[in-house]
Amino acid sequence: MDIIPEHLINFEINLQLVVYHLFQLGLAFLFALPIALNRESGSKGAGLRTFPLVALASCAFMLIAMNAYAEGDGEAEARVMYGIVTGIGFIGGGAIFKQENGASGTATAAGIWNTGAIGVAVAYQNYEIALILSLMNFCIFRFAHSVKVQKAKHLDD
Repeated sequence: MDIIPEHLINFEINLQLVVYHLFQLGLAFLFALPIALNRESGSKGAGLRTFPLVALASCAFMLIAMNAYAEGDGEAEARVMYGIVTGIGFIGGGAIFKQENGASGTATAAGIWNTGAIGVAVAYQNYEIALILSLMNFCIFRFAHSVKVQKAKHLDD
């Protein structure tokens, strides 16, 4: 009787797969970085740690699902994706604060959700979608605030 199961003794690491996953996770990180830097520079709470971690985790969960389930088991992968969407919604919900005159943090919550979509897109090698989401998210955070401030000033006049 063996004390240690055979699969724990004879494990192999596929270096090609390690490099591939490192590349995928690195891309998820890089696509989230401009958004994170923008939020960090504006002292918006969630920033340089949160956004890349959300992209990395969502990409990692999808990569794990794609490797763990039988090839072509779209239903299993869809369940993992649903879990990611729900979990990121929970994280984003923590960024929203209700105040007397409304709520704050809704843009941050939406950005966190978008960053999760970037991670999933990278996992599925949809780099074009990840790039577009990254650029649009960055532009919205960078430029839409000034439009919103100008609109508020105009309404006060």
